[in-house]
Amino acid sequence: MFATAKAIQRRDPAAHSLLEVLLTYSGLHALSWHRLSHWLYQQHFYLVASLSAHLAKKVTGIEIHPGAQIGQQLFIDHGAGVVIGETAIVGDNVTILHGVTLGSRHATKGRRHPKVGNNVLIGAYAQILGPITIHDNAKIGAGAVVLTNVAAGHTAVGVPAQPQPQRSTKIVQLAQN
Repeated sequence: MFATAKAIQRRDPAAHSLLEVLLTYSGLHALSWHRLSHWLYQQHFYLVASLSAHLAKKVTGIEIHPGAQIGQQLFIDHGAGVVIGETAIVGDNVTILHGVTLGSRHATKGRRHPKVGNNVLIGAYAQILGPITIHDNAKIGAGAVVLTNVAAGHTAVGVPAQPQPQRSTKIVQLAQN
């Protein structure tokens, strides 16, 4: 968790110190609690895992099902209202802003939640629903409702989201001038 805290400090310009991140970042606290709940879930202590996750939700405002698989150095920034479902898979170096849902669309057995690749940015209040894949280096815009796969390096915006290739900053700046 120390490596995750250091990664958060590097990625968040508002972080003044590592101690501040360790003591005050609810996303880091929720992730720490999830590691315990997930271990309990893997040992088939489902009730204890669920109680642990429930307590974490009450304390942090972030709901991560104990069955969810979370990679390294997840940064949940201003995490209030984040929900990560049971069969969700989140890769490494992912940033999730407040109000995001990684949820399901159908009450079926098997994988029902999204798989999020590495180095993905998910904007505030985005809803990523169903057994879809958000591939590496993708970006999901704030408020997007994503119902289909998003290719590597693409950006998805809108309701429902329409994935588009990411444009470089230089091209965007030239287009605005």
